[in-house]
Amino acid sequence: MDVFVKRFDELSVEELYEIMQARAEVFVVEQNCAYQDLDGVDKEAYHVWLKEDGKLVAYLRVIDKGKRLDEVSIGRVISLKRHAGLGTKLMKIGLEAAKEKFGATKVKIGAQLYAKPFYEGCGFQQISGEYLEDGIPHIYMLYDKTAGACTR
Repeated sequence: MDVFVKRFDELSVEELYEIMQARAEVFVVEQNCAYQDLDGVDKEAYHVWLKEDGKLVAYLRVIDKGKRLDEVSIGRVISLKRHAGLGTKLMKIGLEAAKEKFGATKVKIGAQLYAKPFYEGCGFQQISGEYLEDGIPHIYMLYDKTAGACTR
């Protein structure tokens, strides 16, 4: 398993294409959701992904506070190989990147409601009521490194 953590301007054209292809596969095609994925935030983010046998299998982006949310945030979390522990592994790496790159002690996410148990297993706690984003129920969740760890 290969781990990558890169800023936007460090990505090769091939890496960027593979990331965008994976995001479209999950968020647009699989979830049947037309939304503006290219939101301008990618240029400010660290991109974290796992590759297995030369193929991207999991991805997320880490965003500094004030760029999207009031805390450092993680978003666009995907695993193309489900029920293999990759989401948890990726989230641990993403939380470490948030700490290392942005000095984060707290990380906020806008989580799809169905994924709440996964994020709770990674130490996140719900901090808002339900809201709709692109027609999908979401909640805000917060990870506080003093309160827990990703243990799934």
